[in-house]
Amino acid sequence: MAISFRSDGLNPPELSIGQKLVAINWLLVLLVVTIAGVGCLMLYSAANGDWTPWAYRHALRFGIGLTAMLTIALIDIRFWIRTAYLGYLAALLLLGAVEIMGEIGMGAQRWIDLGLFQLQPSEVMKICLVLALARYFNGLTYEEVGNPLNLIIPLLMVALPAMLVLKQPDLGTALMMIAGSGAIFFLAGVRIWKFLALIAAGVAAVPIVWQFLREYQQKRILTFLNPESDPLGSGYHILQSKIALGSGGIFGKGFLKGSQSHLNFLPEKQTDFIFTMLAEEFGMVGASCLIGLYVLVLAYGFAIAIRARSQFGRLVALGVTTTLFLYLFINVAMVMGLIPVVGVPLPMISYGGTAMLTMMIGLGLLLGVSVHRDVRIARAGVEED
Repeated sequence: MAISFRSDGLNPPELSIGQKLVAINWLLVLLVVTIAGVGCLMLYSAANGDWTPWAYRHALRFGIGLTAMLTIALIDIRFWIRTAYLGYLAALLLLGAVEIMGEIGMGAQRWIDLGLFQLQPSEVMKICLVLALARYFNGLTYEEVGNPLNLIIPLLMVALPAMLVLKQPDLGTALMMIAGSGAIFFLAGVRIWKFLALIAAGVAAVPIVWQFLREYQQKRILTFLNPESDPLGSGYHILQSKIALGSGGIFGKGFLKGSQSHLNFLPEKQTDFIFTMLAEEFGMVGASCLIGLYVLVLAYGFAIAIRARSQFGRLVALGVTTTLFLYLFINVAMVMGLIPVVGVPLPMISYGGTAMLTMMIGLGLLLGVSVHRDVRIARAGVEED
């Protein structure tokens, strides 16, 4: 059995490297660079006007990620459909390795120490899962997607890494995987009534799931419902975040002048709560401008997906775009107190190596779909040689 890329001679001739470079959506690249630049400035501010320890490393990691993004954009998307399952298997093995040799930090076992840097396999799995699901659904017709038996394999593909991530424990990342995968299921043609049935089953299982949550996870949910119940304990993070957000006003207090962050009232200001620090220093106007930059990237992502001629390309583009949206929505909603604190970084802004590299790889795939948008891959792509 082999993947077929034949399309009755309708595929365009292979582009040269120079033609692919010209075809790259450079406006999208500029938006990504601008967002990362904002991240460097905020990490510089978080260190009280010092490039170390965060801003310098963030810029270095972004430079590596930018190189990876542009390199991936030049690779034919048919390479990614060939290797999608292999990448998924490698990421799954890495998640399993966390249980054996994972590093423990902040009460969770999520990282593998590779010497030069610490790898968080759950972040890598987010992109590998998008590729694997896109390949699977590319091999099905619309009628086959409607058969519940054909959904068993992709559901297992989502459930296995989600359970491993929950065991670390990392509830936020597991929920992101499930939500992002659900979007791909929907875009591939899975009927809406199946989602409603699954949601109903999930709601019914809440009392059972609650018993298996760690104590700190239960506290986060209870704190979300009533943060004032423990203002110096579990409610401290979100209360300080709300104070910082409110104190920024319309135009903010000014760069390097945020009192909540620079007086160390705001926790995790370089990672999960960096959006709060930005809103305190640049106000609602600055926060809205940053969100506007993200919205433009999301709009480009959807436009690229619409223009792609292959189902695989469309699903990859939409999967990456949905993943970016989930990062943005969860982080901003979390620091505003709209959802419980789950530890999701703000992409290309928050300090963190694996999250940065993973998102840049995803954006590279998005650009690659744009460059190779005219490449056709058979919808039911598995044929006998």
